[in-house]
Amino acid sequence: MKKLLTLMLLAFPAFAHSEVGTEIDCFKSLEGKNIKLEFRIYRDEAAKWSGAGAKYGTSKESIPLVFKRTEQEEMAEGRPLQFTTTWVEVVGGAVTGEYVMVRQGALIYGMSYTNAKTKKRFEFDHHPLIETSAEKGCQW
Repeated sequence: MKKLLTLMLLAFPAFAHSEVGTEIDCFKSLEGKNIKLEFRIYRDEAAKWSGAGAKYGTSKESIPLVFKRTEQEEMAEGRPLQFTTTWVEVVGGAVTGEYVMVRQGALIYGMSYTNAKTKKRFEFDHHPLIETSAEKGCQW
């Protein structure tokens, strides 16, 4: 049995090691209440998989998000492409909202959340100088 397991690990090295990268971005609402949003994107390039989570304020629970699509646009020749990525919020097995992030290169120009039921939209401003860690998230 040990020989079979060793053979499988040698034959399929991608299964032996796969690394999931995490990106953490911090946002604050632009209007109304001071809503704080921690947005995490998880990627596994080897498995061609990505997922995300949104956490508000000091909440201990993260809301799972499912990748929907990415659209790209060339804004100016010689500049990085602009990417608009949409994530769907899923709570209790139902789609409850949608997040849209607009970025160009390392800069995030926009983040919005639209509630699926009320259609109310919230705009957020990116705060890249807020310290983050994988263990604690955004250090508000």
